[in-house]
Amino acid sequence: MQNSAENKSNILGHLSGFTAAAIWGLMAPIGKDAMMHGVTGLDMVFFRVTGAAVSFWLASIFLSLRRAHSTNPPKENVPTKDVFKFAAAGLFAIVCNQCCFTVGLSITSPINTSIVTTSLPIVALIFSAIFLHEKITAKKILGIVFGVSGAVMLIMGSAAANNAKAGNIVGDLLCFTSQCSFAIYLAFFKNLVSKYSVITTMKWMFTFSTIMIAPFTLGGVMQIPFSDISVLTWLETSFVVLGGTFIAYILVAKAQKALRPTVVAMYNYVQPVTSTIVSVVAGLAIFGINHALAIALIVAGVYTVNSAKTQK
Repeated sequence: MQNSAENKSNILGHLSGFTAAAIWGLMAPIGKDAMMHGVTGLDMVFFRVTGAAVSFWLASIFLSLRRAHSTNPPKENVPTKDVFKFAAAGLFAIVCNQCCFTVGLSITSPINTSIVTTSLPIVALIFSAIFLHEKITAKKILGIVFGVSGAVMLIMGSAAANNAKAGNIVGDLLCFTSQCSFAIYLAFFKNLVSKYSVITTMKWMFTFSTIMIAPFTLGGVMQIPFSDISVLTWLETSFVVLGGTFIAYILVAKAQKALRPTVVAMYNYVQPVTSTIVSVVAGLAIFGINHALAIALIVAGVYTVNSAKTQK
């Protein structure tokens, strides 16, 4: 029975990691378009963090009302020491990650952003090896090589087909910094995330993150000419807030409960796959043998790292 429950948890963890990465794959081009039509990078950071904080509090209230009507309502008390840990987790997983990524995306190309995101599994593996003593085996290195090769092949093929513009080195470095920040979160806060429900974890993390970013972003948001921005841009912003932030962070937290940090990070390779599929459906690219080979390499990379034995 225990093995069955553990297997079910692992399957849900993999599905959660895959879906979150697919949503983030959609978010890059959608968010980029919104930031080209009246919403700046810092404005988008404010909307993402604040909107998600409000969404998680509303979800928390809804769940509390449901528990109140149950015969044996579970209680989840968060001690003060863990509240401060949530603040630290929010600093790495949300503030540094989202600020660097969103601002970086606003000044570089989505193609470059997708390439940079493939560095997350490598950074996560390094941090896990140093601080969690996860053994780096030849099999894990082989899996990372597979994943990087497939993602780069896919992205570079799409770039050549669509004649994408060159990126910006500052934007690329900001996106890379965001991956390092998120890798630290995956490596250091797995135990904290595993102790509490997803809603409780995200509620506190986004609350502290909102407090941290408000002094730097609220002034710009107050100056937005709201009436001049199109409905499409607001819909794109809403997708970034609700899909790319609220839903995706719930899924990542679920994946983080069941999977190792390196495995969660490996699902970042799904992002360029999603972008390619969307491009093909929209008639922006043609699916060829190079795309099929790239996807096969990415899947092989995720499988190889996941199947590698971990030293406890």
